[in-house]
Amino acid sequence: MEEQKNSNYQISLPLILFIGLAAGVLIGASLTNKSGSGDVGEEVQKMREVLSLIKNEYVDTANTEVLVEDAIEHMLGKLDPHSSYISAKDIVEANEDLRGNFEGIGIEFNIFHDTLVVVSALSGGPSESVGLRSGDKIIKVNDKNIAGIGLSNRDVQTHLKGPKGTEVKIEVLRKNVSKPIVFTIVRDKIPQFSVDASYMLNNEIGYIKVSRFAQTTFSEVKDAMSKLQKEGMKKLILDLQGNPGGYMDQAINIADEFLATGEKIVFTKGQEERYNENAFATERGDFERGDLIVLVNEGSASASEIVAGALQDNDRALIVGRRSYGKGLVQRPFDLNDGSEVRLTISRYYTPSGRSIQKPYDNLDEYDKDLMQRYKKGEFFSADSIQFNDSLKFETTSGRSVYGGGGIMPDYFVSLDTASNSRYFNQLFNANILREYAFDYANENKSTLKEKGYPDYLQNFEISQSMINEIIEMGRKNKIEPNSKDLLKNKRLFEIYIKAEVARNVWNNEAFYPIFNETNEVLQQAIKLFDRIPELNRSKM
Repeated sequence: MEEQKNSNYQISLPLILFIGLAAGVLIGASLTNKSGSGDVGEEVQKMREVLSLIKNEYVDTANTEVLVEDAIEHMLGKLDPHSSYISAKDIVEANEDLRGNFEGIGIEFNIFHDTLVVVSALSGGPSESVGLRSGDKIIKVNDKNIAGIGLSNRDVQTHLKGPKGTEVKIEVLRKNVSKPIVFTIVRDKIPQFSVDASYMLNNEIGYIKVSRFAQTTFSEVKDAMSKLQKEGMKKLILDLQGNPGGYMDQAINIADEFLATGEKIVFTKGQEERYNENAFATERGDFERGDLIVLVNEGSASASEIVAGALQDNDRALIVGRRSYGKGLVQRPFDLNDGSEVRLTISRYYTPSGRSIQKPYDNLDEYDKDLMQRYKKGEFFSADSIQFNDSLKFETTSGRSVYGGGGIMPDYFVSLDTASNSRYFNQLFNANILREYAFDYANENKSTLKEKGYPDYLQNFEISQSMINEIIEMGRKNKIEPNSKDLLKNKRLFEIYIKAEVARNVWNNEAFYPIFNETNEVLQQAIKLFDRIPELNRSKM
């Protein structure tokens, strides 16, 4: 393992560490087989007796349905950090991210000044078909006012999502139109994508960013690789930073694309023999021979770790970044009669060398604080601060040492440097000012920018000082005082982020990442490491 110094800024560390992991840690890598239940008659009878006493004898009226749900959540919380209960009313939303689609009106939106603003109407979706435009402000839904009421993202989902075929009436304000416009939109299935970007970094290196492992992820990655190979890709960087995981079968299928037939990908062990499974690479994959680097960090969990662990143990790829999250437990969904669901840990998964990468969870109260503890102990800044237990030492196929017991440790460490952490940037970012400015600028200049084209924008467009001054003034109006010293020190971060956000609003996500990735120090270091790939190839001979 080698260490590389991170010289650039990472946006909003707490946001990366904790918000980004919430969904994946809950969902984890899932199996789909079903089974019956064991004999728990005495325990069930005891619970029935207590509920009966509460219902019939308790002094006040008690909501026993709520009590039961609380009891289930409490029971599961005593088992491990990832077994969980999802109520019937929350099950659809909980599954949407991983199913690859949801049902709604098909818009990307943001909330500016407590008003819902359409960023874009998704191509081919129901909002585009009725004529909704970027910049439209939605002020009413089904005749109910939603502007200036403290609207949250969850409120927007509640108002606009709904079953396919149902209608929703919205009222919008449009620039240069004097009266509100009313649209009736028929909801439909809206696809969601888990490959955020795929593009060529240079003439031979391709880049694919995967945000989660949903039902469609494998096919998306296949399509992305096919596109890049047609563009001349000989080497690939697979970016799993901040990817919280998802479906195990998708991780296995993606790893299979890079491994030779018969190489082990992952295996699972549970209390029940039916949960003991082995996954091996099958027929020839699309990229078994090209040079490969996988990026991970503390936000890479579950299915991300399955892919990284399989490729590391088989000496197939260099793993670059920082130690991954450390989730090695497999959940299986069990449907309950009322439509709710229990996601119960039924096995552990192991990398091909035999590593369990699950971090300890003896103290459940401390489990969620692990990342912050790593940060405080200096692990994000120096690989030397990470202590390995020799009893958890394993070997790759060529005999390289790797360790279990808590995440995937990269072959090449890239530290997080907070020396250039910009408080001023975070204040503007968290107040939505940077995105609002980029959105407004893109809307006002979209036709000019599109006419020149993205290649010209990428090469020649620069954020001017007058643009920075406008952002400063927007911040001041929102009671964020400018910090000239901070701004001068981190001006490049401001310029890259604004340029990337403007590009996203004019074109799409594919336009955002080639610009914003200039701040992705793990990626920038990885590009320089392809000359180390022969070390892996020699070790397999």
